Amino acid sequence: MSTRRKLDINNIGNWPQNMQLVAAGVVTVFILLLAYLFVFRGKQEELATLEAKETTLRATFEDKQGQAANLEPLKQQLAQMEQELQQMLRQLPSKTEMPDLIVDISQTALASGLRNDLFRPQPEVAQEFYAEQPIQISMVGNYHQFGAFMSGVASLPRVVIMTMHNISLTPKDKSGSLVMEGTVKTYRYLDENDPADKAALDSAAAAAKAKEAEAKK
Repeated sequence: MSTRRKLDINNIGNWPQNMQLVAAGVVTVFILLLAYLFVFRGKQEELATLEAKETTLRATFEDKQGQAANLEPLKQQLAQMEQELQQMLRQLPSKTEMPDLIVDISQTALASGLRNDLFRPQPEVAQEFYAEQPIQISMVGNYHQFGAFMSGVASLPRVVIMTMHNISLTPKDKSGSLVMEGTVKTYRYLDENDPADKAALDSAAAAAKAKEAEAKK
């Protein structure tokens, strides 16, 4: 006990040899502990981060590699789909057929027993692949007559697509007659060989690209 009291921390060189060895061991353990805390553990965390990054990069590389391997078949599939789309669009009426088609739709309504209080074609609206022709309508008839009208339009010689927008169907009077009001749209294909249609196609494509770029922002 007296020996411990005589130990001078400022004069370790005069300590007994066994006490010097103990002190050296303690210092060594302390240094190693600091080295682990500040150097080795930090390197381990950095290594774990790099390993995780390597795994992510490897997965990304394999995904890109798979996409590159399928790129050519996808291009061929896209070209085939575009060709099929053009074939489908060409089944729609042409520009020269649209006036007769509008007359046919109006005549089909009359032949079905409907009364056309309003049948007013609006200016065409060009889309990316086709043009839509809105028509404002106000027709009077019963359920059976409206059903016959829809069936008659579907039976026209040319492929006719007619969609309804903001349509309302309300009773007219106690006779059971109904009033259908709103807008119907029919469609035609845009012919690249026609200068006006080509300009409409280019304008619609540019608008679609601008909209896509705006959506990505």
